[in-house]
Amino acid sequence: MAIKLFFLVLFVSFASLLSPTHSSSNENVLDINGIDSWCSKTPYPETCKYSWSQDQKHSVKIPKQKSDFKKLLLRATMQQALKAQSHNKWLGSKCRNHNELAAWADCLKLYEDTIILLNQTLDPTTKCTDFDAQTWLSTMLTNLETCRAGSMELGVSDFLLPIMSNNVSKLISNTLSISNDSVRPETHRYQEGFPSWLSSGDRKLLQSSSPTPNVVVAQDGSGNFQTIKAALDAAAQRSGSGRFVIYVKRGVYKENLDIEKKLKNIMLVGDGMKYTIITGSRSVGGGSTTFNSATVAVTGDGFIARGITFRNTAGPQNHQAVALRSGADLSVFYRCGFEGYQDTLYVHSQRQFYKECYIYGTVDFIFGNAAVVLQNCLIYARRPMDGQKIAITAQGRTDPNQNTGISIHNSRVMAAADLKPVLSSFKTYLGRPWKEYSRTVFLQCFLDTLVDPAGWLEWSGNFALNTLYYGEYRNFGPAASTGRRVNWRGYRVISSASEASRFTVANFIAGSSWLPSTGVPFTSDL
Repeated sequence: MAIKLFFLVLFVSFASLLSPTHSSSNENVLDINGIDSWCSKTPYPETCKYSWSQDQKHSVKIPKQKSDFKKLLLRATMQQALKAQSHNKWLGSKCRNHNELAAWADCLKLYEDTIILLNQTLDPTTKCTDFDAQTWLSTMLTNLETCRAGSMELGVSDFLLPIMSNNVSKLISNTLSISNDSVRPETHRYQEGFPSWLSSGDRKLLQSSSPTPNVVVAQDGSGNFQTIKAALDAAAQRSGSGRFVIYVKRGVYKENLDIEKKLKNIMLVGDGMKYTIITGSRSVGGGSTTFNSATVAVTGDGFIARGITFRNTAGPQNHQAVALRSGADLSVFYRCGFEGYQDTLYVHSQRQFYKECYIYGTVDFIFGNAAVVLQNCLIYARRPMDGQKIAITAQGRTDPNQNTGISIHNSRVMAAADLKPVLSSFKTYLGRPWKEYSRTVFLQCFLDTLVDPAGWLEWSGNFALNTLYYGEYRNFGPAASTGRRVNWRGYRVISSASEASRFTVANFIAGSSWLPSTGVPFTSDL
């Protein structure tokens, strides 16, 4: 009931922003030529003009500034997203089988998160930077794409057509295009260098060998709880949203965890990636969507994990099976392990940083559409099913204005123990283009013999080969030579340090603004 009331108040408040002013001035009259001029600057001008036409009764002013135009686009997007979510809720009772229910549940959550992000972007008290807004808009678009992908994955797109046949994605793309002029993350600093969600004590947490926990999880009963889920439930009951540290003692925890958006500033500390393991076995082969197959899913902002392995044991035969999915903004994973086969690590959305982690997988095992940097990580290709090709990354940027991509810096790409004996039987590639504007770079990485000389793999024929951005900068090792790499228009050997520096911690995720307070060691530049 509270959520429904929240959305109702939200909708009314945005409608009031578009209500007529009590002025007789001609500037309040809708000027079609003026609207055409503004809408012509967007990738979907007809959608833009249609949204204006729906507001003619409000006598909306023609915006004089780009910032005003952006606000109006955001408000139109909010109204359409609320309508779509209303359709989505109605559809829930109509689900006829497991697949329809699974895809519908994902869409319900993804649209709800999108509405929260729209509200966050529009709320003047948030005081977000342009880079924050660009990140959140990029996430909104990813959310809606994930909803569509899940319905197609389970073969129920016809059932979900009522919520997918809307203009929300186009409206977000329009807003992204207006927002994208010269947004430079390195120029946007948070107050006193840190975002508001970080307390002064956070910088010590990861450096300390034994940070003081709020609660302890231990399977032998020596802690406050025996399951991580129970500890998270306790965190949800705390007052405020300050940092909440959960110490998870050594053991194998068979749990599927969803650390939701309302659970902010959670920190999971284990006894080391070899000793504290969270494991599950959901998969697309087992009836889940890729999105919902994650052993651990986290969307709560400011999430930190240290010394834990996230594992999915579904195996290669069950296809997509995620160990960890993160859509948590400003999230950090330090000395963590990610073990699976296809789709191990789902860097879904928002800004993320991985330091001194290891990732095991077979097909597309680092994938998603976050703005993410992996630094000093060990990337191990495992033996896939017979006939499969190994692709390390599958980046999912769908819009050229999204500030997203996968940046792998100063890391090592190697064969896992089960692949080494059969290395000649399988080809391994750095990545393939999951979506049209796929963007991935390997900077100063060690590439072992397993990487094919071509370097990169097609997704399907010529799809995305001209629009992707794949780059390599000063890699080394047996497979680092670029002499026989693909000759796609979107691929480049990066020779300029200034071009490579676009994908560093400082510039790609504005890490110098928020990582220092976490205590995680990082290299901000090349």
